[in-house]
Amino acid sequence: MGSDGIAIAADGSRLHYCPLASRHWYSVATDALADRSLSDEEVAATVVDEGDKGGGSDGLETDDAGRFYLTSYEQNAVLRRRPDGEYETVVHDPRLLWPDTMSVAVDGYLYVTANQLHRQAKYQRGQDLRRKPYALFRTRIAAGPVLLRR
Repeated sequence: MGSDGIAIAADGSRLHYCPLASRHWYSVATDALADRSLSDEEVAATVVDEGDKGGGSDGLETDDAGRFYLTSYEQNAVLRRRPDGEYETVVHDPRLLWPDTMSVAVDGYLYVTANQLHRQAKYQRGQDLRRKPYALFRTRIAAGPVLLRR
């Protein structure tokens, strides 16, 4: 699986992304992405390796306070990278089976799904181990969504 997680910085300056099968995440300048006069090489020159993302994860999200949220399927958790670069656990729950898609809402909550990807038949010798209903979790984060305007 290639690039999976994607989120825009609170100020809109960088687009963050991560491969599923990597512990690193990256960002690229949004102005370079939008500039059609730049070559692929020139855009690639703006890519930054953001470092270790705290474990195996593929979900990314941001809030209007400049913090990044990263799912952690190894820990059944959601992590947060603060503006100072430090990570903290936002929520951990054994029912967060492969947390993935996240959304920060105007109500001050972070919503996250548990998609049970690792329980699909192709990863379990042909046996589908997923359990329905699929869960949607929320946790209060005292922040709002990134709302960019042009």
